[in-house]
Amino acid sequence: MTQVMYGSVTRIANLPGWPFPFEPIDKERWAAGDYVVAEVQPREGIGEIFELSTGRECSPMAGDLLVGALARRAATLEAVGSFEDVGPDGLMHLLTGGGCLGRMTSHSRFAPALLPVRYRGHLLDAGKKLCMKDFVPEPPDVPFDLPVVLLVGTSMSAGKTFAGRVVVQQLKSLGHKVVGAKLTGAGRWRDTMSFGDAGADYMFDFVDAGLPTTVVSEDEYRAAISGLLPRIAATGASVAVIEAGASPLEPYNGGVLVELLGDNVAFTILSASDPYAVVGIQTAWERTFDLVAGPTANTRAGVALVHELTGLPALDLLDFGTYSSLRQRLEQVIGARGGG
Repeated sequence: MTQVMYGSVTRIANLPGWPFPFEPIDKERWAAGDYVVAEVQPREGIGEIFELSTGRECSPMAGDLLVGALARRAATLEAVGSFEDVGPDGLMHLLTGGGCLGRMTSHSRFAPALLPVRYRGHLLDAGKKLCMKDFVPEPPDVPFDLPVVLLVGTSMSAGKTFAGRVVVQQLKSLGHKVVGAKLTGAGRWRDTMSFGDAGADYMFDFVDAGLPTTVVSEDEYRAAISGLLPRIAATGASVAVIEAGASPLEPYNGGVLVELLGDNVAFTILSASDPYAVVGIQTAWERTFDLVAGPTANTRAGVALVHELTGLPALDLLDFGTYSSLRQRLEQVIGARGGG
């Protein structure tokens, strides 16, 4: 019996159950966000993770069919690839565990191997291919006016999501109704769900806007996120904690996100790998930050060097003893509700 698994990039869609119609289509018609079927190929070893539409993780076996979305990825520390690089043999890779599919073109020697799969076809409805954007609702007529705590980083894996979890927790203790959102990056649901684990009342990411990753044109990204922000505002939350995945200088449109948020950004936390990375991103991006966190703040020496080089404060958010300081900083700019 064929085992069919739906990736977390399908969670926004009302896709048909198995058996469903799919067939190969000409590559000229392929586009980012198209829902496709890929067959897991034999490989040495097991352990590659596939994140299901429920958020649960599993390890697919050779012959299983995966339902995911065509995508691009440009991860500095893991893998680079695109659906545009798929050849006539249909060989692809699972670019992210959430179901982003494309041909790998570059891979870090320090990262786990990517799962090889082979393109079997596009999901069809009355002969029309199905795409993530088909399932994005019309945005409400609501202005986005929430104060934002913005999380940015010097690279991927710099501690942004953990910092966001701590911020969510402290804002909840101040009595706020909180949205946790990750609005740039590559499709994987676990980071967004972790905001809920920390107490966020609502959770969103760019998949909700119909994007498998945010390695898309600026115009496409701007249109998608401009439609998502009113949906975030319509929740009735009092503050949004928004993560920009990777760094704002990488091709994930982090800089565009900051433009879209504009004056709503009340507090910005930079998660950095080391003090020199803080200097680098300050110089290259020509922006400053309210607080530095991440690995660079894990020792007193790191905190001191950040301050010496940039004048910025840094907190080790792995240390529970720093939480009261963070809470005070957040209360100064965002305030408390209901007594906190």
